Amino acid sequence: MLTGKQKRFLRSHAHHLQPIFQVGKGGTNEHLIRHIEEAIEVRELMKISVLNNCGEDPKQIGAELAAGAGAELVQVIGKTIVLYKESKDNKTIVLP
Repeated sequence: MLTGKQKRFLRSHAHHLQPIFQVGKGGTNEHLIRHIEEAIEVRELMKISVLNNCGEDPKQIGAELAAGAGAELVQVIGKTIVLYKESKDNKTIVLP
């Protein structure tokens, strides 16, 4: 579980990132979650965008993706989701 200070630190690092994945009208599925798990192991911090044609709530999608990938939900702002998971092999971010 991340503290408020850690979330603020991660939000500042995620500000300049571009979204890597997009969630469309199909919503979340196992295929998307598997790809997120693989990518977040390398990057630790990532943005995911929710497209306008997706009928689900972005906060709900963020919670599903975080739970499925074993990551922490840092922020959901508008249609952008920020996830963090500490990497085992490629640790680059040191939390305060």
